[in-house]
Amino acid sequence: MTGQLRNLDPARAAVLELLCETIVPGSSVVKPVVYIDALISAMSDPERSAVNQSIDALADAAPGGAEALREHALTPAFLQVRALAIEAYYSDFKAPDAPGPSAYHAIDFHSPLAMRIDKDWSYLGIAG
Repeated sequence: MTGQLRNLDPARAAVLELLCETIVPGSSVVKPVVYIDALISAMSDPERSAVNQSIDALADAAPGGAEALREHALTPAFLQVRALAIEAYYSDFKAPDAPGPSAYHAIDFHSPLAMRIDKDWSYLGIAG
């Protein structure tokens, strides 16, 4: 996965992967880190720095799962990473090489309108 990343170094990507899976169980099948890394590309330097600081602030707790993250639940760092993890999964993103299924299929969200949408992630620089 790290070969596709443009902003996150391997250590931060690994921490973020743990955080995403803990916050949104099962999300690793869509590779949310790829989506978040692409979002970071469109951020200003201060915003990008804030995301990196949030990941770093949770790095020690990330391997401990939900229990270790509980004490961070109301911190700005956790809330920022939580928002990104939820968006990465529930936007129905699936990295090109991710095994899937995408969120819409996993949660059986098959509204006729949602199923007509052709998801094109190229605006994030992610080739389909």
